[in-house]
Amino acid sequence: MLSLPAVRIGPALPADHDRIAALTVQVYVDGGLASAGYAAELADVAGRARVAELLVARDEAGELIGSVAFVPGGDFGEVLESPDEAGFRMLVVDPRARGRGVGAALVHECLTRAREAGRRRVVISTGTRMTAAHRLYERLGFTRLPERDWTPVPGVDLLVYAREIC
Repeated sequence: MLSLPAVRIGPALPADHDRIAALTVQVYVDGGLASAGYAAELADVAGRARVAELLVARDEAGELIGSVAFVPGGDFGEVLESPDEAGFRMLVVDPRARGRGVGAALVHECLTRAREAGRRRVVISTGTRMTAAHRLYERLGFTRLPERDWTPVPGVDLLVYAREIC
């Protein structure tokens, strides 16, 4: 488990699913980063738990303040093209906890898990409006892979970023 001052990262528990669902919908849909039509998928935490490793960030009081789905491989990774790649999806931080390194801690844990799984690269996609996420990824050494940008549905353009980890 990675620790930063007052932030602990570890596996999500089934009891965390409702909080993760509410936080993910709040950040993406209520925050104007995704349409309401995506809310059901964002709220399907149990479905994510079947195909990814759910990680959470907790504050000093044990409150869940962030979450991410680490994807070591498979279809849920969407932009993964080889067995050497891992990814993560649906990174969220409670708006009240922003600026405390929570997002960076969750990404670092994904990088650690990818390395431990023998992956050489982490590849992710992000919405064009997620500019705070873009800054975080670039600060953490991710670079753009514009040749892999994609449009899952009309009107939703996603940018692809990657970071070598070997």
